[in-house]
Amino acid sequence: MRKPQLFLFALPVMLGSCNLEPALDRVDSPVSENFAGGGGGGVSADIAWNKFIVDPRLKRLVSIALENNRDLRVAALNVESTRAQYNISRSALFPSVDAVAGATRSRTPRAVGGGLSSATDTRLYEASVGVASYEVDLFGRIRSLNHAALQDFFASDAARVGVQISLISEVTNVYFAQRASIEQIELAQQTLDAVSETYGLTEKRFEAGDVSELDLRSVDIQVQTAKADLAEFKQRLAETNNALALLLGTSIPSNLPSGRSLEGVLVADVRAGVSSTLLTRRPDILEAEHNLRAANANIGAARAAFFPRITLTGSAGTASRSLGDLFQSGSSAWAFAPQVSVPIFDGGLNKANLDVAEIRKQTEIARYEKAIQTAFREVSDGLVARNGLNERIAAYQGLVAAQEKRFELADARYKQGVDSYFEVLSAQQDLFNSRQSLIQLRLLRATNSIGLYKALGGGW
Repeated sequence: MRKPQLFLFALPVMLGSCNLEPALDRVDSPVSENFAGGGGGGVSADIAWNKFIVDPRLKRLVSIALENNRDLRVAALNVESTRAQYNISRSALFPSVDAVAGATRSRTPRAVGGGLSSATDTRLYEASVGVASYEVDLFGRIRSLNHAALQDFFASDAARVGVQISLISEVTNVYFAQRASIEQIELAQQTLDAVSETYGLTEKRFEAGDVSELDLRSVDIQVQTAKADLAEFKQRLAETNNALALLLGTSIPSNLPSGRSLEGVLVADVRAGVSSTLLTRRPDILEAEHNLRAANANIGAARAAFFPRITLTGSAGTASRSLGDLFQSGSSAWAFAPQVSVPIFDGGLNKANLDVAEIRKQTEIARYEKAIQTAFREVSDGLVARNGLNERIAAYQGLVAAQEKRFELADARYKQGVDSYFEVLSAQQDLFNSRQSLIQLRLLRATNSIGLYKALGGGW
């Protein structure tokens, strides 16, 4: 009686499976090896975010966001969900073995007992271990589905990394905007203080008859304009704080370390390297690659549907009319029910499923190539912008120095009564605009740095 039992449980092991999944050729990168704008110097882009970010205040804010942000939490839960789906798919590779014990008692009345003199009581006790509908993966259908589920899991994890890098980038950009608003508020306040002082002096000279009312009103316009600018920058700062709190997933702590100005070093410079490194580091490219591999695996499952499907059902155990004799010699019982299902006619269903799987693979190839092209452009744009911004900042620093000298001369000549206030007004407005432009350029340089870090795949 042991041979059928051994055969029942050894058959799935003895039957090997072939794989109908097509070979996946490496997709050629549709971009050149080197980036436009050159790699430049700096550290490698695969450094961890806490090494890339230098500003201690920003570093703390990013750490808080990674702990509390809801989008990142959803992405992590999606990874856990796809991991569970993979485990479900993987479980189909193994037989489901159940232990069953039961007792049956029945009574047959004399009238239907076939001439028995009295009613008959029957008892049956059973205990068995069985395999329920185990599919022998002879043509690799289940393995292909399992491979597709595994690639889906890898893709979801790459998406999670992408969300994490995007979150770091968003927090950093909002923080840079916050620092810019603070510097703009300081500049607007300095301008307001200066024009208010000038207004007081001009008012006295007007009362003395030394200047016209036109000069007085011109200074007053400057005062009101400076007040409006100050209110606008304060509004921007409040909105930036709200955006930062949303990204953090909590209120902004009051005990944060001191931050640096936009003129200081906020993040490390990164070098681009060569374009091929993007294929192994950038999360969206990795996600697209895993989606492509999943689509390729689904072709194997669709091909296997054209071939016979073998299902095994069986059990082995003991049966007895008496509970005490259940495990005695001679009580062994077994059952074995193999089933073969051969597709004959399905109205073109299997062919249509295969066509869909192949089309989806071609779609994923196109998406993979597009992800590479997008990444290459973002890196190239970032490098070109970095070079241009550095040159523009150097030029504007010289411009601000020249405007400061011009304003000092115009203000001195006005106070001496040599020139009208219109010269001071023009010089002061030009100085304010050039300082504002310099703050904006430094903000752009800072956001370009984090944008380039993100475009290169960041460190994770």
